[in-house]
Amino acid sequence: MRRKDKEVTRREDLLEMIARFKVCRLGLWDGREVYMVPLNFGYEDRAGSLELFFHCAREGRKLDILQSRPAASFEMDGDHRLIEGKNPCLYSYAYACVMGRGTVEILQEDGEKMRALSRIMLQQTGREAAFTPAMVRAVCVLRLRVESMSGKLQACPEPPSA
Repeated sequence: MRRKDKEVTRREDLLEMIARFKVCRLGLWDGREVYMVPLNFGYEDRAGSLELFFHCAREGRKLDILQSRPAASFEMDGDHRLIEGKNPCLYSYAYACVMGRGTVEILQEDGEKMRALSRIMLQQTGREAAFTPAMVRAVCVLRLRVESMSGKLQACPEPPSA
């Protein structure tokens, strides 16, 4: 990262940021071009291993790509705030983001899918949810095992003192 003063490196800080975000963008390579797709997500940090979970239809371009190329990049961001300036060159933007890469797998077992779907609901609503086997079998559930990640915090400047 070019601006080391904006870099977030502590895992606890990265997880705190992830806990606030609602959308994660997956970047997939189909051999010709990058396919970028925004998805609601959930996550779990188990024994220092971060997993991101997504649900989707049981067919489509995303799954076609993942069948042959399971490597993915991801990006999520939040805490957005415009910082106004006296002229256009003095405007800025405050935000937080987490980016990384990993490998995506399609979950097959109902128990794993239920756990992942429950994590997605917890992330999105703040509540866990119960799923029937029929509900679980109606969707495809993806798990991205994070191999590396980094974060950035573009904070608001302190207002000038009076």
